[in-house]
Amino acid sequence: MRYRLVIFDWDGTLMDSAARIVACMQAAAHDIGWAPLSDAAVRDIIGLGLPEAIAKLCPDMAADQRERLREHYAAHFVAAEREPMHFFDGVASGMARLRGESSLRLAVATGKSRRGLERIFKSTGSGEWFHASRTADETLSKPHPRMLEELLAEMRLAPEEALMVGDTEYDMEMARALGMDRVAVTYGVHARERLARSEPVLMADTFSALMDWLYVDHHDDVRDTELGTVRRSEIS
Repeated sequence: MRYRLVIFDWDGTLMDSAARIVACMQAAAHDIGWAPLSDAAVRDIIGLGLPEAIAKLCPDMAADQRERLREHYAAHFVAAEREPMHFFDGVASGMARLRGESSLRLAVATGKSRRGLERIFKSTGSGEWFHASRTADETLSKPHPRMLEELLAEMRLAPEEALMVGDTEYDMEMARALGMDRVAVTYGVHARERLARSEPVLMADTFSALMDWLYVDHHDDVRDTELGTVRRSEIS
């Protein structure tokens, strides 16, 4: 495998959580008497840190209202965790396979809070998959590349030794800012066309397709494959 570090986004990449995020944000807006928020508008901001997401979602909202919206959203999301969320098909087996690679490090870079990520690590047992993680509340939100810079520094690796995997433009752009290879998964929240603008090395329609690609040598020019669209040659 070419890479020494694979960094994953969480919501929409590993976990099928977009519908819950949308429902909780819509419920929070209703709680504070704000205008209804469309599914598409909320899906657009998934991946950002919560303060940045709310600012983009409701740019005309006063600061005190934003804080109330944040509090209500957090309360709804924690309450909803009584019903477990699920990983996308192929994630659990794929991560177990990657974790078995002695020379490979795995990490998370997410717009979630540290408390939120630790809760989901504990409830799913998935924390043991990863060697490191960064959350939006302990560094800078995507698409700023600070999360990736910190993970690279912790692992003592260069950008060309790492791969970012995510489902949003924000994931792709923070990796592109460092010249880091990036894979866009198309089953998450941002449309294929939007993801393609960030020139990922692969657009994977399933997690299993990503796994297949990671374990296959690629020597042809740009081409369509059963795995997705390979954007660059000589990836091995």
